[in-house]
Amino acid sequence: MSLFEDTYLTVEKPSEGVFRDKGSKFIAYAYPFKGEAGLKDIVANVKSQHPKARHHCWAYRLTTDRSVFRINDDGEPSGTAGRPILNVLLSKDVTNILVVVVRYFGGTLLGVPGLIHAYKTATQEALDSAAIVEKTVNDIYRVDFDYVQMNDVMRLVKEENLSIVKQQFDNTCVIEFAVRQQYVEAILKKMRQIENADIRYLYTL
Repeated sequence: MSLFEDTYLTVEKPSEGVFRDKGSKFIAYAYPFKGEAGLKDIVANVKSQHPKARHHCWAYRLTTDRSVFRINDDGEPSGTAGRPILNVLLSKDVTNILVVVVRYFGGTLLGVPGLIHAYKTATQEALDSAAIVEKTVNDIYRVDFDYVQMNDVMRLVKEENLSIVKQQFDNTCVIEFAVRQQYVEAILKKMRQIENADIRYLYTL
């Protein structure tokens, strides 16, 4: 992702695809995926649906700059399952996604090229049937301000169509809001013009 690119592609909801070769059946499941914490539950759920499958291989890609990934061959020869799954994610340029491919062995060995082709094709089928959406990369900021500044802050939020993540109104007020990265400088400049408004960056979403 270039310095000025603030969008990324991902899947909107789970999808699946199927590929068959010489009696073996490969079922690919693609999931929207936000982090490692959800991996075990998703893989366990797939295994519970397919307890008789011989392999449950997977790959994921994370973060808006597409820099984090992991693969797992789950007993298949090294490089024949997880890597081909990941390669499809790379070629489709999608991120925040996990693909798990279940294999039922059909009794005939497919060989390394056959396995690579099978895992790749099953993954392609899942992504071809998925709703791939473009999302923006947003920075989350927090602004602390006095109650008397409420109108000024809320007017800016409304004018700039900012998405409020969290808010708390008391004697001291707090709003956490999301800004698309390419608009950050302009928004912060306007926000800093509000008297006694204390702004700080929290994280990128």
